Amino acid sequence: MLSCRLAAYLIIPFLFVTAICSPRMLSAQTANDKNTNADDGSRAKLITGALKFRSVGPAFMSGRIGDVAIDPVSPNTWYVAVASGGLWKTNNAGTTFAPVFDNKPSYSMGCVSIDPSTHTTVWVGTGENNGGRHIGFGDGVYVSHDSGKSWDHKGLDKSEHISKILVDPRNSNVIFAASQGPLWSSGGQRGLFKSIDGGENWKLVLGPGLLSSADQKLSNDERSKINDKSYTGVTDVVLDPKNPDVMYAATHQRHRNVWAIINCGPESGVFKSIDGGESWNQLGKGLPAGDMGKISLQVSPQRNNYIYATIELPGRKGGFWRSDDWGASWTKTNDFVSGGTGPHYYQELWADPHRFGVLYQANNYFMRSEDNGSTWENIEGRHKHVDNHAVAFHPTDKDFLVVGCDGGVYRSYDYCKTWLFCPNLPLTQFYKVAVDYDYPFYHIAGGTQDNNSQYGPSRTRNVQGIRNSDWQITIGGDGHDTAIDPKDPNIIYAESQQGFLRRFDRSTGESVRIQPQPGPQEESFRFNWDSPILISPHDNKRLYFGSQFLHRSDDRGDSWKKVSPSLSRNQNRYQLPTMGRVHSIDGAYDLYAMSQYGNITSVDESPLVEGLLYVGTDDGLIQVSEDGGKTWRKTDRIFNVPESFFVNDIKADLHNADTVYACLDDHKSGDYRPFVVKSSDRGRNWTLMNGNLPDKHLCWRIVQDHVDSNLFFLATEFGIFTTLDAGQTWHKLGGGLPTISFRDLEIQRRENDLVAASFGRSFYVLDDYSLLRNVTADSLQDDFYLYPVRRTFWYVQENKLGGRKGYQGDSLYNADNPDYGAVIHYHVKDSWQSKAAKRKEKEGKIAGSGGDVPTASFAELQAEQDEVPPRQYVDISDAAGNIVARLDLVLNKGIHKVIWNMRYQGLFSRGSSPLVPPGNYSAQAYRSEDDETVAIGNKIELALESIISPTMPIQDRNEVIKQLKQMGQVANKSQLLSRQLSERLGDVQSLISRVMNHPRATAKLLNQAQRLRLQLESFDRMLNGDELKDERWAMTKPGINQRISSSISSAASGTYGPTKTALEQFKIGKQQFEELKPKLEKLLDREFKSLQAAIDIAQIPRIEIELDSGEDED
Repeated sequence: MLSCRLAAYLIIPFLFVTAICSPRMLSAQTANDKNTNADDGSRAKLITGALKFRSVGPAFMSGRIGDVAIDPVSPNTWYVAVASGGLWKTNNAGTTFAPVFDNKPSYSMGCVSIDPSTHTTVWVGTGENNGGRHIGFGDGVYVSHDSGKSWDHKGLDKSEHISKILVDPRNSNVIFAASQGPLWSSGGQRGLFKSIDGGENWKLVLGPGLLSSADQKLSNDERSKINDKSYTGVTDVVLDPKNPDVMYAATHQRHRNVWAIINCGPESGVFKSIDGGESWNQLGKGLPAGDMGKISLQVSPQRNNYIYATIELPGRKGGFWRSDDWGASWTKTNDFVSGGTGPHYYQELWADPHRFGVLYQANNYFMRSEDNGSTWENIEGRHKHVDNHAVAFHPTDKDFLVVGCDGGVYRSYDYCKTWLFCPNLPLTQFYKVAVDYDYPFYHIAGGTQDNNSQYGPSRTRNVQGIRNSDWQITIGGDGHDTAIDPKDPNIIYAESQQGFLRRFDRSTGESVRIQPQPGPQEESFRFNWDSPILISPHDNKRLYFGSQFLHRSDDRGDSWKKVSPSLSRNQNRYQLPTMGRVHSIDGAYDLYAMSQYGNITSVDESPLVEGLLYVGTDDGLIQVSEDGGKTWRKTDRIFNVPESFFVNDIKADLHNADTVYACLDDHKSGDYRPFVVKSSDRGRNWTLMNGNLPDKHLCWRIVQDHVDSNLFFLATEFGIFTTLDAGQTWHKLGGGLPTISFRDLEIQRRENDLVAASFGRSFYVLDDYSLLRNVTADSLQDDFYLYPVRRTFWYVQENKLGGRKGYQGDSLYNADNPDYGAVIHYHVKDSWQSKAAKRKEKEGKIAGSGGDVPTASFAELQAEQDEVPPRQYVDISDAAGNIVARLDLVLNKGIHKVIWNMRYQGLFSRGSSPLVPPGNYSAQAYRSEDDETVAIGNKIELALESIISPTMPIQDRNEVIKQLKQMGQVANKSQLLSRQLSERLGDVQSLISRVMNHPRATAKLLNQAQRLRLQLESFDRMLNGDELKDERWAMTKPGINQRISSSISSAASGTYGPTKTALEQFKIGKQQFEELKPKLEKLLDREFKSLQAAIDIAQIPRIEIELDSGEDED
């Protein structure tokens, strides 16, 4: 019989390269119900619907975790609340994760809780649960009743930061939400809230809650009377595990602004309720008197009379207190308090559910006590990231913990002796982004929150895409601004916090400290936490760097000189109000956690005018110099912008020397409105260009397109916006982006890529956004239009791991490369409608107006069934006009894309068709309907550019293609003959079955049939190999088709061309085929007909006749 191995080698070539195959098509169907003869608004909507962002990672250091919950019923299921990256879920104990809260209004998570009675009910509180300098705010409480598949918002919109949610284990409708309230301002919804109806309604049971509208109108002096309460919320709440009516809560008074943080106050304290939270008493005996800071509480799961408290006191002091009488009295057992960034950033406590007296405390180093808090030990481990925030325990395995920190999620199986990292959570918080102009693929670099400065490729040649192993660290610490020499991609400038600037040389892996230093008679330099770096657009060796002064280097940072006086307001932070009033210099400040105040935060130089410098500060100033820094002109007030604005970004126009833009921000005063401003006279006068930007979308970065002066991109707290009309109208970009804060944007001009730094979901790339330029109103008027295609890199994808994830397991992180091949976008003005669709549309209108719908005739229905849709396709032709590929296009209106993989279409229908030679090609679309084919739309040019430099010289590509075509003709004949052989074998076997079971069959007739079968099977072995030997692992020579197909596939799959062995194998196969062909054709024709005639003479029917019984089947 025909060898089953034939399928493995079958390469059925077509004689003409113009034959059709099925390409990969992707459609961005947008605005289907709207006319695409659109104004700018609908045009932008049409374009942005076709643009898709690509997450490129990395995940090798992940990002800050706010909370973790393990399902007590299904402990392989975890929920990870990311501080600024949404909620993620794993069903396999961390092998894989998926986001389950994307595209909700909030991205910042404060806590996650699983209902102890109904484990499919999950609660999240939005807004980070710490007082850090860069934290996200939320919009209240959400609940899911289906394990995270869907979510309902349950109020507390003005809370901004939810610390904890508890569900009464006896009644799932009773919920407690601890709200810390706004960090940057007074008021909001603060305190402990209780719901008895599953979150439908909330009652404040502890704390000041929401200030009344009358209170909000009070003057600062009047408000100072209620000042302390208006900055106080509830930071922790715990239930007695044996009597849930008994509760303990901690209040916390705090306020942060741009110049200071006070994390302590008289309203901080410890409270107890014995009636399910309805009333509260403050606990005091043995606890500190006076101002307290952040407090965390725990009740021993084993002995509920043991209550634990870790308490911050002013001056980063405090310690650990324990009560063994249900909180009636307390004893200080240790001076340990969270250190590192400060207690405001950690200071959380957990009691081990499996071991009495074992406690864990969040700290920069992970701390554990095994004696009820009397002593503490560091169990961080050498290979785990520091800065811990979350702990979750396995319900039955006492040695298993999950810990969340600034570096992501870790798990321990051995009581914290060793740690296993979850390397597949791309949650890095990037402050800034930079790109280089390396060839062929550029790189992306950026500074991160507590995860160093990182650097990696925008794409790779691998089918695995971008892996964690493709990334590296340039410098350590909290990474911030980064700049890459535009002419030498090996030179990278990066900094850690407070302006610690270094120059990294990628060629050696070395970094050199180049931070400007004050002279002996100079005042100290005040660097911002994220000081700005600028490489001059006029000289790649010239750098600008900001403290309160602007510093300039002309030798890549080896030496510096000041080119300005102090450009800030030079205010004393201790003389400015915090919590509504000025405090003593000995007050409860925690300035270690602060940036220096009164410094430069953004700098730019006009690319059109050398020495035209723009500077923005953190204390509400924009400064301009038109002479390289000799003289300066300042702006300290802008109409409709708060006076305390912080300059997040300032950008000189790329096309007009007099125009400049700035992103201003006042969120550190509690005002989250966006302020995008423009000056057309070099900073003398400013106007808002917010357009229709939504509230609370504070803006971080603006970038202008280098070709179209009206095209901009804007990074905001909740996404990326674009404008096609210089800010009159803004359009939010979706296309794969979650709700997330974007802190920086950079355009890679060579590739027309937009690279975006998110603060919680790593980097994103919008590949080739030139559609935003190219989709003009005129192009949308045409019935069909092809848009320009950027230069396409010509290469063969590598497969370094043997598959997308190789054999590395499901946890291997891969970020996608851009689409491989030439990406062709096109616009279809009107959708094709079938006869059936037209009839149904007409019937719908009649039915909608109340009329009688006419009944379609069977002739009409038959015509609908017989209708053949038209066909739209694009032909790719080489420079000589030869068609090398044909790609099918969709018929629906909208902007779509189709991808050509740079291979001949139809030369081989199986196996790998060969790559066309690099060079110039053209594309023209056609429409075939009935018997007519017409060209539609415009013709465009394509360029394929080789990026390979092989060690073995590549053969002439045109000669290789010529050889492959000749080989394909032989393979076509050989495999068509194989098909005929297969069919005849089937026919003969069927005839043998008929003969064997028929009474008129003779032995002679049966032997004739069997002889023909054996002869055909012999030819099958010659064509396709000896299956009998192959199944028994016996050595056997390749069949004719094997020789031919293997020689073709080795030559067609790559760029090298056929080897001498391949050509020799083909020559042998061709010769054998030519010898076999006439013999087999004779057998298939004459001998088979002879057998059929003998069967007919014997009056044996060739087929079994089936008769209709006339009965209906059930």
